[in-house]
Amino acid sequence: MRSYRTLFRTPEYTPFLLSFAVYAAAQTIGGLALATLVYRATGSPLLSAVSMFGPQLAQLLGAAFLLSGADRLPPRAILTVISLAFAAGTAVLALPGLPVWAVFVVLLLQGLVASLGGGVRGGLMNEILPKDGYVLGRSVFNMLWGLVQVTGFATGGALLALLAPRVCLLLAAAFYAASALVNHVGLTPRPPRSAGRPSFSATWRTNALLWSSRPRRLAYLGLWVPNGLVVGSDSLYVSYAPAAAGTMYACGALGMFVGDLAVGRLVPPALRPRLATPLRLLLAAPYLFFVLRPSVPLSVVAATVASVGFAASLVLQERLMSLTPDQLAGQALGLHTTGMVALQGISAVLAGTLAQLTSPPTAMTLMATASVAVTLTLFALERREERQPGAPGDDARGPAGAPTAAEANGTG
Repeated sequence: MRSYRTLFRTPEYTPFLLSFAVYAAAQTIGGLALATLVYRATGSPLLSAVSMFGPQLAQLLGAAFLLSGADRLPPRAILTVISLAFAAGTAVLALPGLPVWAVFVVLLLQGLVASLGGGVRGGLMNEILPKDGYVLGRSVFNMLWGLVQVTGFATGGALLALLAPRVCLLLAAAFYAASALVNHVGLTPRPPRSAGRPSFSATWRTNALLWSSRPRRLAYLGLWVPNGLVVGSDSLYVSYAPAAAGTMYACGALGMFVGDLAVGRLVPPALRPRLATPLRLLLAAPYLFFVLRPSVPLSVVAATVASVGFAASLVLQERLMSLTPDQLAGQALGLHTTGMVALQGISAVLAGTLAQLTSPPTAMTLMATASVAVTLTLFALERREERQPGAPGDDARGPAGAPTAAEANGTG
């Protein structure tokens, strides 16, 4: 599938995108408002960064107990419940006089709920679209996320200049509720993809199976670590340039949009696999110069160019799906999302700590340096893997290392 016209004629794809767009708008406006509220209350770059990205750490815990539900629960119902839970939690965050410790308790609970979201959405999109439409459909999904971030952060910055952060949080809560309504009205009820009840043991058994293949491990690490370290740099925008943080986030989202458009629509499929490493290097390289404290306009340009590199995730997700059977698609993508956002949360904490000890520009450069080092290490491991196919410890029980259907269902 190479045509946007064909893509948008696919049943359910448009309401699927619309529900996500409203959810993402709530996330961007609410996240910026909360980070601003915490920074004004505490003056701490660490707490500000953690308030915006720290909830993603809680997804690690949620993934340990809940991730098997991505394939074993009805997707429409789960997406609706997640949106309603975020609406309620965000409304609580807007309460006057809420202490900072209570803010982080709410964020912890939201993170636990959100641990299912990535897997459910990814698995549902894999069902809605034909196989040859996944990369184009995912690129449009990512481009929409970029556009919503551009408008959401720009709008959020403008709203914060006019309204109190708590009013912006209430607006975000209303958006979450609207997303729940679109999910319920626009999506068709579907049965779970896999049999059985979600459980701790089922989650860990499938995660271990997914992790058992070296090619999949390298794909997961490529999706998680370089990306996460750079998001640690991104988390310091508020403390780096408080008045321009919304602009930097918006322009970074614009760079993401351009990258996803180019990779998803313009780059030939045969060329895509070669772009994973160059795009990951592009993601970090502009931040190497932030130690020089560039002006705000130069910083905005650097954030925009760097964010084009986020398109590496399209290439690596395509690789991951080629290594994974359909009945595990939801949990495989859920594990990707959980690991990615957890690394982003960890990186936000690390970047905030470094900023406390040094300065935001120095911390941003250190995080970017680590990202480049990890990308080059993974590239060397991938090249070694290509030269040694079928090496000991590899999973060679099916095409491209995919487990058998019995193993995927836990009966093998």
